[in-house]
Amino acid sequence: MRGFAARQFARRRLVVSVAGDIDAGALKTLLDATFGGLPAGQPQPDPALTAPQTGAIKVIQRDIGQTVMMFGMPGLLRQDPDFIAAYVMNHVLGGGGFTSRLTSEIREKRGLAYSVYSYLAPLDEAGLFMGGVATQNQRANETVALIAREFARLRDTGITQQELDDAKTYLTGSFALRFDTNAKISGQLLELQLDHLGIDYLNIRNGLIQAVSLADIERTAKRLLAPEAMLLVAVGKPQGIQPEQ
Repeated sequence: MRGFAARQFARRRLVVSVAGDIDAGALKTLLDATFGGLPAGQPQPDPALTAPQTGAIKVIQRDIGQTVMMFGMPGLLRQDPDFIAAYVMNHVLGGGGFTSRLTSEIREKRGLAYSVYSYLAPLDEAGLFMGGVATQNQRANETVALIAREFARLRDTGITQQELDDAKTYLTGSFALRFDTNAKISGQLLELQLDHLGIDYLNIRNGLIQAVSLADIERTAKRLLAPEAMLLVAVGKPQGIQPEQ
């Protein structure tokens, strides 16, 4: 990594990250040639934070063999003090691939889906907690009920020390894989800037994860995991799922 530049245009920043065999002088010339002609404009105030829609079911009828579903609920902004705890919690719930609870219950034990997942989506003006799954039409309602059950179970009973330790080991140990190509390095630089994480974040990130306790997970789960607030969108012919507004 040899250079990084950011410039303000209108109400949004244009952030450019660069990784590779280039120095700051050559990068400045390229950036000026590419973006220098854009109008400067006047910065505008950021809009107010937005509350996501909750507690609704939307069904889009399609004559297909599977029902594809996305679900979501309010999440956290990136600067929220509980964001790192929520990140670790979600690894256990639905972000950890084959090690996650959702995958274990829905794929491994019951064969309801090939993939089921959840993730945090901290946008500029709203924090979202989202996920997705696809399953047979006739088992759509069963699958949704299991997802809601796992959300409630983690909220009500937390996670085990072993689950917490395993999540920390994976999330810290795999971090270096985000920097094994120039494209990944550039992407990480971009994320640091867009999320206002600070120049020292790469040095402190793993320590923040290691500091997460079971109490942190319990507090954050009770704050976030509300199956009754879930917004569900189902595309297909899901049996047992009725649209609600």
